[in-house]
Amino acid sequence: MNACVTCGSSGRRTATSSGFFALHRAYAYPLGEVSLPEVLMQLRALGRSSLRVAPLCLGGNVFGWTATEAASFAVLDAFVDAGLNFIDTADVYSVWAPGHRGGESESIIGNWLKSRGRRKEVVIATKVGMEMAPDRKGLSAAHIAQSIEQSLRRLQTDYIDLYFSHTDDASVPMEESLAAYQKLISQGKVRAIGASNFTAARLAEALEVSLKRGLPRYEALQPHYNLYARSDYESDLEPLCLKQQIGVVTYSALASGFLSGKYRTPGDAAKSERGKGVVQKFLNERGLRILAALDDVAGRHRATPPGVALAWQMARPGITAPIASATTVDQLAELIAATRLNLDSAAIEQLNVASQ
Repeated sequence: MNACVTCGSSGRRTATSSGFFALHRAYAYPLGEVSLPEVLMQLRALGRSSLRVAPLCLGGNVFGWTATEAASFAVLDAFVDAGLNFIDTADVYSVWAPGHRGGESESIIGNWLKSRGRRKEVVIATKVGMEMAPDRKGLSAAHIAQSIEQSLRRLQTDYIDLYFSHTDDASVPMEESLAAYQKLISQGKVRAIGASNFTAARLAEALEVSLKRGLPRYEALQPHYNLYARSDYESDLEPLCLKQQIGVVTYSALASGFLSGKYRTPGDAAKSERGKGVVQKFLNERGLRILAALDDVAGRHRATPPGVALAWQMARPGITAPIASATTVDQLAELIAATRLNLDSAAIEQLNVASQ
């Protein structure tokens, strides 16, 4: 189980618990005009770092892409007002969109931080390493040093709480990247580091280098993981993270929206820009079996499929927080509801079997 940081107990959730981990209340904010109940929040330790985060991380990939600045501000306001504190972005978001150069998401979050003055209430994670331009990619010391300054400027902050290597870079010695991060930590610009899209073998190698060289270690892993995509993480990465006490912050937690139940027939491909790809990839016998299980569990728990899909991850030992994004406050409400959803063992086992 994920340990409770307020008393060290397991924080076990049961079907009879009222609210999210009702034994403990770290803090909770009223949600103002948003019709959501107050969230009883228990923060989770992120690896062995000093960071304490909510069990749901808000994905910033949509900010400046499919969500305008005004819409992004509304989502960020509602998220933090609900007592949640963990926000994920990356320097590369959203370089793929026509006319974009990257950094759009960081810039919007930075504008929000400046406007609202809530920097100390949130844990900001961003990333380096993905290609921003042919000459701006990778994990060399020079690129890391340049990228952190650009991210700090866009985010309008003096420090990054969690700085991820967005992808592995075998062309650069691990000692070089980790030493670059050590310098940033000593300068107060970064609090902890994480790895994203690393294999278990490469993550284990990085941990060994950190130990032998006295360099900071990756305290968090950001893998691709959800009810549909389980094997890559569960086979090798999960045992390593549990053994080494590495926090796990999963991306694509709703499988590009498929686990929300939005795409159930071939005709649903027209519902969004990515709909065609989602239908082609997930709308098959296994995918429909997973949706049926989500519907059944959601019906019994008076919840929604996306809430159940996220709650299933939150209940898994070793998972610190799944990442999920929203472009509207209404969408966000379904995500936040997962933090109050206590799945019993029968529901978890039903989802496990359906997604095998």
